[in-house]
Amino acid sequence: MTAPPKAKVETVVDDYHGQKISDPYRWLENAGSPDTQKFVEEQNAYTRQLLDAVSGRDKLRASIQKQANIGTIGTFKPRGNYYFYTKRDGHQNQYVIVVREGLDGKDRTLVDVNALAADGTIALDWWFPSNDGTYLAYGTSANGSENSTLKIVETATGKLLPEHIERTRAASLAWLPDGSGFYYTRYPRPGEVPAGQEVYYRHVFFHKLGDPGNTEGLKDPLIVGEELSPELWPNTQISEDGKWLLIEVSEGWTKSDLYLKDLSSPGSKFVRLTSGKIFLYTGEIVDGHLYITTNEDGPRYHVYKVACSHPERSAWKEIIPQTDAVIQEGGARIIGKELFVEYIKAGSAAISIYDLEGKHVTDVAMPALGSIANNYIGGRWNGREAFITFTSYAIPANVYRIGLDGKISEFMRVPSDIDAKRYEVKQVWFNSKDGTRVPMFLVHKKGLALNGKNPAMLYGYGGFNVTLSPMFNRNGMLELLERGGVYAEAQLRGGNEFGEEWHRAGMLDKKQNVFDDFVAAAENLIAQKYTDKDHLVILGGSNGGLLMGAALTQRPDLFRAVVCEVPLLDMLRYQNFQIAKLWIPEYGSAEDPQQFDFIYAYSPYHHVKQGTTYPAILFMTADSDTRVDPMHAKKMTALLQAQAGNGPDRPILLRVDTKAGHGAGKPIAKLIDDAVDIWSFVFWQLGVSR
Repeated sequence: MTAPPKAKVETVVDDYHGQKISDPYRWLENAGSPDTQKFVEEQNAYTRQLLDAVSGRDKLRASIQKQANIGTIGTFKPRGNYYFYTKRDGHQNQYVIVVREGLDGKDRTLVDVNALAADGTIALDWWFPSNDGTYLAYGTSANGSENSTLKIVETATGKLLPEHIERTRAASLAWLPDGSGFYYTRYPRPGEVPAGQEVYYRHVFFHKLGDPGNTEGLKDPLIVGEELSPELWPNTQISEDGKWLLIEVSEGWTKSDLYLKDLSSPGSKFVRLTSGKIFLYTGEIVDGHLYITTNEDGPRYHVYKVACSHPERSAWKEIIPQTDAVIQEGGARIIGKELFVEYIKAGSAAISIYDLEGKHVTDVAMPALGSIANNYIGGRWNGREAFITFTSYAIPANVYRIGLDGKISEFMRVPSDIDAKRYEVKQVWFNSKDGTRVPMFLVHKKGLALNGKNPAMLYGYGGFNVTLSPMFNRNGMLELLERGGVYAEAQLRGGNEFGEEWHRAGMLDKKQNVFDDFVAAAENLIAQKYTDKDHLVILGGSNGGLLMGAALTQRPDLFRAVVCEVPLLDMLRYQNFQIAKLWIPEYGSAEDPQQFDFIYAYSPYHHVKQGTTYPAILFMTADSDTRVDPMHAKKMTALLQAQAGNGPDRPILLRVDTKAGHGAGKPIAKLIDDAVDIWSFVFWQLGVSR
């Protein structure tokens, strides 16, 4: 097969507010049709033919396998006298949950999902220990679907309780202090809501342990949900004394509301603490006081304190003011009756400690430029220490213990022979199209010659309030660095690197700023002689896949190759698939005449030009992706293969994985396969010796 398979063209025309828009590959939206399945089979065969012929794949696989065999450790969660954490040894496909009794106790595997599927396609999605550690609730799902089933294990014995509660995707769960039950989020069963809407209507329920007639949770009372719009996203937590129930309800990534209920007062109703304001709020409760982290009147976030008994807005007292640094997701954590606050300073994670009145206690000396895994600081309100998992580009995830005095020490290290001192990590700044200064991290071997021809990879995301900071990459980045390459990561508008103003400057009608920032980053790499357009590849996934689509259609001349993973590309129809209505606050909707113009102006699927030479492209998606529908990659592949003026040296490839989803919970074996294909494609296109 020397040319890509030809996809049929159908005449489909939509009318958007008086404008006729053609969609010749609409039929590829039907994943179950024989025509679509044949298309996928032929595309996968074509992709395999080309990638499997690339020389050096066996050597590349062996090297990537070695990196993948570097294990990883999650953050410690102390509960009672137990310490829970996740880990993955090098040979394991999935994380396991480990528990030890006492800080220096012996580790014991409590939950091992690797035993549930030989191919590693059952994943651990989430987990919540009870307050005293007696029980652990956790969720598992198959084939990357993220459609979790809730289970409960008794910590002391490892015995499973009879609970088996389905439809608990991305669950939020809060245990009663005595462990007798919990509040949790659940999605509707088929038939409870209109067909196709089961991925919305996330509601809060209460489950009581010990009822043999309700192990599936079908009789659990509804606590919050009937009054909410289908696309809203509630999360739940309970104060340590069990008196206060706090519900945070999010609408997209720019707005949330807090609701508080006094559980000690029978018949009490929820009190709404925020109303109609387009800001974000999160909170923690201790000693009858609520500590609220918000970007209201402070786009880089600040912290308020208010008594739960009188939580009206006028009673809020600011205790930690906004600074030049940005408080990260999760806000202020109460540990040892102190406030541990994670910031991003100059693109890297930092921690400051305050007392409960907001008085600064100390700053924590971080190990290096890097990230705190999952933006999570582990600890208890009455504990003696905090824990973080810290990582950077050449530093695997290591666990650090932080005392209440701020002193930090390495607690657990992942074995690795990577010498971080061989690599240089630096942050540079450049001007975007409108003059905005944008930062970018660069990683390369020390002593790199700036000859303008180094192979380089530029990664970007730019959306949904996501912060990019240095993080270890076990999926092949070191392969590039060891071949004299440069890895670049641009901190684009749309993220949270500089607070809510930075986020809003890259969403809705400002989305083009993200693409302009990314193009400017590429131009800066070329201008500073790190690389040239013939040795530059770009990579992004999900929202970053949209970025790839915009970059390749707006500046096809600037890149040699593109790796576009699980992307959004048809932005006129994206909201009709999977959970995408959740993203309308971020992107807008073409169904809205006020938003159609700015969405259509960049929608990649609608800006492919006949005869244009595009970069070589590898589209990657998966058949069980329940976030971004695979139709995006399929339709874009068919359109580009039909219209691009590319020769055989710049192929347009589609790779559709099976028994896999958006990426969460993907087994290490599949991640290795992904990495081998990506770097085979990249090194082939950039002419790098393998």
